[in-house]
Amino acid sequence: MEVARSFDERTRMSAVAGTAPRAGRREWAGLVMLCLPTMLATVDINVTLLALPHIAKDLGSSDIQQLWITDVYGFVIASFLITMGTLGDRIGRRRVLLAGAALFIVASVLAATAGSTGALIASRAVIGLAGATLMPSVLAIITDMFRDPKQLSIAMGAWGSSIMLGLIGGPIVGGLLLGPFYWGSVFLIAIPVMAVLLITGPFLIPESRNPDARRLDLVSVVLSLGMIMPVVYGIKELSRDGWAVLPVVAIVVGVVLGAVFVRRQRSITNPLLDLNLFGIRSLSTGLALGLLVAMITGGTGLTVTLFMQMVRGITPVHVALWLIAPSIAMVVFGNMALGMSQKIRPAVVLAAGSVVAIAGLLVLTQVSVHGGMGVLLTGLILVYVGASPVGMMNSFLVMQAAPPDKAGSAGSLSSTSGELGAALGVAVFGVVGTSVYRHELDVPSGTPGPVADAANSSIAGAVYGAPGTPTGPALLDSAEKAFTSGLHVVALSTIVLYIALAAIAYIGLRDLPPTGTPEPAADAEAEPAEQPTA
Repeated sequence: MEVARSFDERTRMSAVAGTAPRAGRREWAGLVMLCLPTMLATVDINVTLLALPHIAKDLGSSDIQQLWITDVYGFVIASFLITMGTLGDRIGRRRVLLAGAALFIVASVLAATAGSTGALIASRAVIGLAGATLMPSVLAIITDMFRDPKQLSIAMGAWGSSIMLGLIGGPIVGGLLLGPFYWGSVFLIAIPVMAVLLITGPFLIPESRNPDARRLDLVSVVLSLGMIMPVVYGIKELSRDGWAVLPVVAIVVGVVLGAVFVRRQRSITNPLLDLNLFGIRSLSTGLALGLLVAMITGGTGLTVTLFMQMVRGITPVHVALWLIAPSIAMVVFGNMALGMSQKIRPAVVLAAGSVVAIAGLLVLTQVSVHGGMGVLLTGLILVYVGASPVGMMNSFLVMQAAPPDKAGSAGSLSSTSGELGAALGVAVFGVVGTSVYRHELDVPSGTPGPVADAANSSIAGAVYGAPGTPTGPALLDSAEKAFTSGLHVVALSTIVLYIALAAIAYIGLRDLPPTGTPEPAADAEAEPAEQPTA
């Protein structure tokens, strides 16, 4: 059975024939409605982190419970993305999106009124389930509404910008709410946003689905959950506490179930995930680029924010304010990259971005323990600017290459690669930074045993344990220098990933023309569409 012709081929040939459908006011208004829940999903992550001290004080949450309050959202989202994307292909993407919006409202009310930590964790898990409906459905619907390549590029840029605006606005919104109101207010902000989507969605957002879709394979659903959730859990635990038996076993279990999942998808007639999608080169390249850039931004973001807090003594809220400039730069230059890719081959744009990011990473290796924020901010802005082409273009590349009947599945793969990449980046570069820190740390003789052990474990242990001890100033100085060395090594290690990113972009996309330039009619007729076979 043949998979439908890829979307980018269809739109190129339609443009050549002069029949490419162009979006009107309704579609652009619908795009605004789709960007709002996307922004909310990223705001939700940050405001929960800011509210955590208030939640712990009110509900008496233990340290482990606090971790579950923040982590369960991401665990559930990552685990259900593939299922929700495929479900949208089968029963309708708008239907899944609106059902998720309704569930988001109910779960947010339950979270805001939770009277115990267990109830809050359960509510956060349901919010994660609702959030898993957003990304794949939104991406698939945008691709369906904007068939013209130039308009699709603008729409994807707006969607990507909404993610960054959510990251920027999260700490600001949280700070404004947590001052005069109780912690539950950070969850209630979802209600008006999702209510607007529920009211306007049926009028502004078109329904789309695969007309030939078959029933959902429940065994594959269970296998996909068993494949992703243990891996994400294991990676997060390793990044937080170092090597331990349980996280490693969880990852192994996830990998084994992943192999079983892949085998089942190849053997049944109604797979949850069509593995032939990976045979579309521009789609698989976009997924690889998304995974790499998520690793890079996740790993460097963690290290830099820890440096700002632990070494420079900046509060979390002020760290968020310092990150506004790099984030805005990422939005601006990411949209510029989408525009340039309409006239310049995407492979060239992505490679140029890698060069800029590498320059920024070299600047970060010059950051010192004491000094102003100029060097750090300059390096970070360059890194964010260099990452912006991939951050904006990888979803565009994936969705443009996906067959229309598989758009939900493709959207779920794009989102899943980002979730896994971020978790991998935090784990891998967390281990790198911690290893350098422990190697470089020199604990002064005479330091009390518990303080020395805490300092050897992490810089947080040194920062919180040093005050009041005879060797405190010397220990703190050594810890700050050791962590700064770790930052330098993480920056240098990240350069290797950017070189790999540039190579993958060139090899995988070297034949892809500028996104806004349709192929000549003769070529379009002479060359058959890329059609992987099942």
